Amino acid sequence: MTQPTNTYSGLSRLKLFWALSRTPHGLIDMATPALGALLWLGRFPSLEVIILGLITSFAGYTAVYALNDVIDYRVDKEKIRLCGDIDNTCDLDAMMVRHPMAQGYLSFKEGLMWTAVWSIIAILGAFHLNPVCIVIFIIGCALEMVYCLLLKVSHLRTLVSGGVKTMGAIAGVFAVDPNPSFPFLLVLFLWLFLWEIGGQNIPNDWIDIEEDRRLHAQTVPVRLGLDKSSGLIFGSLIAAAFVVLVVFYYSPIHFTAPYWVAAVATGCCFFLLPAALLYTTQESHYAMALFNMASYYPLVMLIIVVSRLVI
Repeated sequence: MTQPTNTYSGLSRLKLFWALSRTPHGLIDMATPALGALLWLGRFPSLEVIILGLITSFAGYTAVYALNDVIDYRVDKEKIRLCGDIDNTCDLDAMMVRHPMAQGYLSFKEGLMWTAVWSIIAILGAFHLNPVCIVIFIIGCALEMVYCLLLKVSHLRTLVSGGVKTMGAIAGVFAVDPNPSFPFLLVLFLWLFLWEIGGQNIPNDWIDIEEDRRLHAQTVPVRLGLDKSSGLIFGSLIAAAFVVLVVFYYSPIHFTAPYWVAAVATGCCFFLLPAALLYTTQESHYAMALFNMASYYPLVMLIIVVSRLVI
């Protein structure tokens, strides 16, 4: 089931570390802090802030995703022992090696060191952008730890996941303005919270429902069943598709009608359509399709905002 770590060296071994941090997903997630920053600032920040922001956000997401596997190391090993290495290669989070530490490709010490190094880089970058961003990063890491530790305790952990995913966007706002509007932060938080719950967390748990049942994990699909889970997903995403309009309203950017339409249409295409298919069919491949498509939602929204700033 596992292979010794010494079978990997050089570049191929580096790929195991990128797999630990789920780098393909992390790169997409980097759009979220940029989106929050531009929506509040209403213009492009200086080149220095852009470069430093990219480095810091990359380091932050690399660290937090790796932290998930560090905290879940024993649970992931138990999951592999009980369920085997279930292949979810169509899952965006499993495009590379899934749980490389738990499978024995990387040692726990290596994973811990990798997480620590990228955390230090993220903290240094956050300090130069705005020390408040350090606090937000630490809160995000703490919430991620709580989320992992609640796996066998409560399905309400999904609410914690919603908080984790909003931290990047909130940090992006503070990186460009030390005194942002509280109402804007509130609606930004709510928008991304709803997107994470309906488009990411519950669908991802739906994909893993058989593993989680064997593991006695407490997730929304396991505890509430597929009917209620599909209702929560659809309801959250309908709300997210319209809360974005409130975010646009509070932004200093003057969005004309085509951009308002594009924002709603993006939500319909990237998560409402697959969510509706999941709601009506309750087939797991639609949960995977929803998770994968919804993952690109912040990136597409960023493209819409950038296009408005340059046109």
